[in-house]
Amino acid sequence: MTTATGTVSILIPVYNRAHCIRQTLSSALEQSWRDIEVVVVDNASTDGTWELIQATAAQDSRVRVFRNDSNIGPVRNWLRCVREGTGTYGKILWSDDLLHPEFLAQALPALADPEVGFVFSPALVFSGDSPLEGAPLYRSTPPGVRPVDEFIEGILLGGDYPVSPGCALFRLADMRDCLLEQVPNRVGSDFSMHAIGNDVLLFLLVAARYKRFVRLDAPLAYFREHAGSITISAARGKIPLHYDIAKAWFVSQHPQPAALSARFNALLLLDRILYRGAAYKLRTVADFYPVSGRYSVDVFWLLRRMADRMVHLIRRIVRKI
Repeated sequence: MTTATGTVSILIPVYNRAHCIRQTLSSALEQSWRDIEVVVVDNASTDGTWELIQATAAQDSRVRVFRNDSNIGPVRNWLRCVREGTGTYGKILWSDDLLHPEFLAQALPALADPEVGFVFSPALVFSGDSPLEGAPLYRSTPPGVRPVDEFIEGILLGGDYPVSPGCALFRLADMRDCLLEQVPNRVGSDFSMHAIGNDVLLFLLVAARYKRFVRLDAPLAYFREHAGSITISAARGKIPLHYDIAKAWFVSQHPQPAALSARFNALLLLDRILYRGAAYKLRTVADFYPVSGRYSVDVFWLLRRMADRMVHLIRRIVRKI
């Protein structure tokens, strides 16, 4: 099989992960694809993380470590990782997550095609050292080479597509261009500090540059579930609403077909209601967008979608009786 050639920069932004950073570094260094560098940027940790990663770097020349003088926030730390990387390809590995040893070897062939923007695998969630029960994440689309329009539509309409680049491989040049520090918005939210939405925009902005993406078949990424993770610790409504703001910014910059935009706006309307959008200054669909205006909403599509979900729920209940 044809594969891409060149160094992969495995990028690990870290803050106060002394309890798990050794395991994360090991999963990076144990990749069967050997042409790698592991770039670790410590965001002024206070728990001994810096000493641990220095010790690993002293033992393995593939590990390059950096430390910020003060905590610069999560997204700026991600961006420093990208700047310090010297490879052709970039793989973000969150400091509490793990990779299967064959992740890079299986992902790299996809990027031999210059029209493929990124490749991702399904992901398993784990707690402690054991995977949790349940199906892997990110299986809405069949495995293989897929058109990027499918990915963009799936993200905008809330399908089971990745928002975290922890399961994906990109070209490093695309990461430099498409990983944003800030997302323009009208509600005064600082995306550089809460880091909710910048991640999905990396996928969307890279998708807008290419014709295709690839989904691997097997789950080769492992996401650790714990109280300190963004997903667990953030307020319940903050996560979906800020992802919505990020997606709306993307739509404002990369207009989508009218029918898709109207369906996306219908979901914005629903999320505003479900997650008390007014608490985040989101009172209308237009508030999700960086520029005020009139935005078409396909209410009938939303009602059909809600009805389908209700039927599915009833069937599940009946099967359990």
